Amino acid sequence: MASTRRTDILSLIHLRSDGRRPNEIRHMSCHLGALPSTTACGSALPTSACSGSSLVSMGLTQVLCVVRGPCDVGRRSEELPDRATLEVNMRSTPFSPPGDRRNVNPTTDRRLIEQSHLLQKALSASILLHLYPKSKISVTVMVLADDGGRLEASINAATLALMDAGIPLKDMVCACSAGRWNAGGSEEIVVDLNRREIQAATGTGGGGGSGGGGTSDTIYLPVATMPQRGTIVLSQCESRLSGGAEAFGEVLDAAMGGCQMVMEVMAAAVRERGAGLWKAKEGKANVLLDDW
Repeated sequence: MASTRRTDILSLIHLRSDGRRPNEIRHMSCHLGALPSTTACGSALPTSACSGSSLVSMGLTQVLCVVRGPCDVGRRSEELPDRATLEVNMRSTPFSPPGDRRNVNPTTDRRLIEQSHLLQKALSASILLHLYPKSKISVTVMVLADDGGRLEASINAATLALMDAGIPLKDMVCACSAGRWNAGGSEEIVVDLNRREIQAATGTGGGGGSGGGGTSDTIYLPVATMPQRGTIVLSQCESRLSGGAEAFGEVLDAAMGGCQMVMEVMAAAVRERGAGLWKAKEGKANVLLDDW
């Protein structure tokens, strides 16, 4: 009897390659205050100037984010008289992509530069920068593991780190991807694509950067929204659309539904963090301070 592959069994029961349903996001965990917070700015040590931090995992993709500031701008020429300067740096560890151990330079890598700009635009739509004129807010994102969707995980981690730092926001910026995926010969819309699905949709390495590959019947759409306001702050689609605006609208609606599910996980993490700080303030909790 011919052997049956796992993917064949999953396709028969309408499940994806990792066992999820089409409208199901990957397992997501959020941790605020991943690094000890201090008020110092301008230090050479990456954690000594940490005002807020977060660690976000979406499936096998894991991202660490550190926020510094608001603090003084190093150069007077970079000051803005009416608002703060938002500086975003996105980096990737050499061991983050599976099967690739190259040391990527964040100042020359095209995908990291592009995603840093997208991350900055998404955060600028929510941060109340006008409250901190002539100052700087620095956001540093480190991709620890990349199994697809690192841009979406970076946006979610940066939002939680900003909240941990006490930076006022209009609304949480939540990101999730959606795509039209060919599963078992039938077209269906899926949410929160992993690396394997992104590779099939875009013909890239799954990092969420510029693609343009794939076939005309596949769509990959990363989306970032402010769910409570119903505002889209980022939507990037570089796939060829065979179904026109109607197909794009269906994928966009699925991505916004995924952002809503992401917001619920992030809101639960924020409430848990706030409850822990309140207990510590009233002396009902033990706070362990690491010696860094």
